[in-house]
Amino acid sequence: QVQLVESGGGLVQAGGSLSLSCTASGRISVINTMYWYRQAPGKQRELVAGITSGGSTNYDDSVKGRFTISRDNAKNMVYLQMNSLKPEDTAVYYCKARNNLLYDYWGQGTQVTVSS
Repeated sequence: QVQLVESGGGLVQAGGSLSLSCTASGRISVINTMYWYRQAPGKQRELVAGITSGGSTNYDDSVKGRFTISRDNAKNMVYLQMNSLKPEDTAVYYCKARNNLLYDYWGQGTQVTVSS
């Protein structure tokens, strides 16, 4: 089992920045790729960014150039630096870890609210 705990959400004005963190514990040796997803009210959960154990990254087009995903394997953490935030970035942000058997673990989520 892998446990994920997100932190760093909050309320920010449009144009501002927030940094999210996700700490993994448990059977972390089996974790391969880690992701950030988000879910806005009334919408489906969507992929924001992903990062492999080797550091390769991918981003949804809506956040490219504004968000940066990174990870610290020694600390078992993944981060999401969010700059130039927009009201449409408002959502609950979830951390996900995928193991070597392609099983997904999810965190409980952290709320990000961007006011206009």
